[in-house]
Amino acid sequence: MISGQEALARLREGNRAFVANIPDPGATIRQARSNPLALAQQPFAIVLGCSDSRVPAELVFEQGFGDLFVIRVAGNIVAPSQVGSVEFAATRFGTRLAVVLGHTQCGAILATLEELRQPAPRQSPNLRSIVDRIRPSVEPLLATPLGQQPEALVAHAVRANIRAAADHLRHGSEILERLVSSNAMGCSSSAQSTVWRPGSSSFSMG
Repeated sequence: MISGQEALARLREGNRAFVANIPDPGATIRQARSNPLALAQQPFAIVLGCSDSRVPAELVFEQGFGDLFVIRVAGNIVAPSQVGSVEFAATRFGTRLAVVLGHTQCGAILATLEELRQPAPRQSPNLRSIVDRIRPSVEPLLATPLGQQPEALVAHAVRANIRAAADHLRHGSEILERLVSSNAMGCSSSAQSTVWRPGSSSFSMG
């Protein structure tokens, strides 16, 4: 299994190819059909991303079948099932890098900001559980000058939510915290704020 730093470099390279529209012959669906993936897998990176249809991790990073262990949930939130999924991949497959992938104009972030400004009287408890996960990281921003700058507010809220998710993964799991502390797993600062801008061919990690 490659190291966390090598995995991060591979993701960066794949995204550069995606943005430049350079197809990677090693990451095609056709190739996967001939690989023995039905028997085993060795994903080199774990990606916790949003369910948004515009942010498919395999395409954004120009990777193929078996390359990424992808967990998708609205708002790329971290709840026990997501933590457990990351733990599973890290311990079962020896995957050395976990990335939290957020994106601009995230619907879950927008819904949370709307709820904070004008609470919905009959919101589904299931939807509320998502909003409640995002709320602590974005609510303080409303009391800053960003509260009067809608576009900037959303952009900062997206990054704040990503940082909170990455911090939760690092410190909300004894297994992951031990792996990171022993340098057996990477969760670098660059991986903690990974933002994709759908439709603009722009991507940043940092």
